[in-house]
Amino acid sequence: MGRFSVDDLSREVEELLGLGLSSVILFGIPEDKDEEGSGAYAAGGIVQQALRSLRERYPDLVLVTDVCLCEYTSHGHCGVIENGEVANDATLELLARTAVSHVEAGADVVAPSDMMDGRVAALRTALDDAGFGETAIVSYAAKYASAFYGPFREAAESAPSFGDRRGYQMDPANVREALRECELDVAEGADALIVKPALPNLDVIRAARERFDLPVAAYNVSGEYAMVKAAAARGWLDERQAAIESLTAISRAGADFVVTYWAKELAAWL
Repeated sequence: MGRFSVDDLSREVEELLGLGLSSVILFGIPEDKDEEGSGAYAAGGIVQQALRSLRERYPDLVLVTDVCLCEYTSHGHCGVIENGEVANDATLELLARTAVSHVEAGADVVAPSDMMDGRVAALRTALDDAGFGETAIVSYAAKYASAFYGPFREAAESAPSFGDRRGYQMDPANVREALRECELDVAEGADALIVKPALPNLDVIRAARERFDLPVAAYNVSGEYAMVKAAAARGWLDERQAAIESLTAISRAGADFVVTYWAKELAAWL
């Protein structure tokens, strides 16, 4: 996992395109964070800057953005805090502003990962009202509270400063809730669904694939990636073989596409 300045990101994308990759998903880390995560929806925010730079240089590159506040809030939660709790409805407005600002800057697809109730509908309404009715929403529909997010949270400096995210992310023991969340997002206008993390939830990927007609994606998260990297560094397994086996399992479970930190290496291997 790495972090890039806007200039460095362009050089990285050039290399990715040379390997045959055609899309990227962007996450941002602002210079300053505040209680309401204003860097997420600021016109001059880091993701907005990156989008404008990449859109101008690579018009055919598919630009996807993560829509959430956790990387931008001083407390590390995915929404606005009121009375010590994440305020769902107050957060929806800021998420919608974030999505619109991303598309105005050049995003093709927005991917809400916050797990607030009603956020797909809020984004769809805001995008339609802003004249972006054709912009796709890829929803993190089944996102579990998981131990496998650790390396990402460290890299993105987004770990909660108090409590945890179990109040809005899902219980790993519950598959029926995941399908209900997917059903709600479909009804609200999602164009594709993401299951996250991938490997601990292969059964959820399969269940979503069998239940819904929309494309189903899986996010092979940082902890899944890091544990293979760490084991390979100790000589305990072959990284290439383990990575391909893991990604094959995710695809076999029913994922139409996979978000993975191995994308660059996989493109070179294959």
